[in-house]
Amino acid sequence: MKSKKEIIVETATNLFAEYGFEKTSVAAICEAASVSKGLVYHHFSSKDEILIAIYEQSTQDMMNLSSNDSEKKANEKLSEIINAVFQQLEDNKLFFKLNLNIMFQPSTRKILETQIKERATQLFIVVKQIFNEIDKMNSDVLSYVFISEIDGIALSYLSSFEEYPLQEMKNQLLKKYKND
Repeated sequence: MKSKKEIIVETATNLFAEYGFEKTSVAAICEAASVSKGLVYHHFSSKDEILIAIYEQSTQDMMNLSSNDSEKKANEKLSEIINAVFQQLEDNKLFFKLNLNIMFQPSTRKILETQIKERATQLFIVVKQIFNEIDKMNSDVLSYVFISEIDGIALSYLSSFEEYPLQEMKNQLLKKYKND
């Protein structure tokens, strides 16, 4: 059973995704979650803090996509990340659109500036550890390339193309990193 705080976060996520952060009021969150304003403000000091909680949760979900299994080879770890990211993109398209929108909207980007930098740093560290096993001398640039490929595919899938070949893109990445 979900806690009231989890219900508030989930409801706010859905409303922010559907109507946008700026157009969603705390009152709308309360109504949709069937909770009082007092309860919302018991858990969160502001709508901004709800947004931060949503973003931090999505960061944690992303970090959980990578395996910490030291027995696995680097290319197996990369394949796991690729498969997990693409599965998440398919399963939670609306949620990823919300993440994309809040990262590029000036008002929400300002609210999340610290969290955006922390997420980028955490993701880079995880990916770099994998690429250190493949090519320690070039692990920085290989990590940036890998992250950029994933980001670019996600951006195109979420915003640019009606009939985006997501499965084919995943297969190409898996093929590319299988040989590394």
